[in-house]
Amino acid sequence: MPGTRDVAREDAPEGGSPDPVSDVVRWAAFSCALVPVVLLMCGQSLGGAAGTAAGLVALTCACRALLRQSERTAARALAEQSASHRGRHGRTGGGSHRGARRPGSGHPLD
Repeated sequence: MPGTRDVAREDAPEGGSPDPVSDVVRWAAFSCALVPVVLLMCGQSLGGAAGTAAGLVALTCACRALLRQSERTAARALAEQSASHRGRHGRTGGGSHRGARRPGSGHPLD
């Protein structure tokens, strides 16, 4: 459907923002400053507006921490997925055993 956010994002350049979490946190900080001002203009007490601001700051900090943790987890999963798997116990080589004697190697087997 033209005009929706998904269509707008598909048309947007790939190099939009290097850190989308920082953009979200900036908007949240703006809201933390704007909401108490609006509450004061609407007649709310100074204490109520300050309490609301403190709650919004705490919520913003918690959300930022969760977003950063989510980014780290996704990056770790992507790194593990793209790393080559070596097989059982991380050994390399095709079926070779370390230190085992093989017939025909010049050493008699007991």
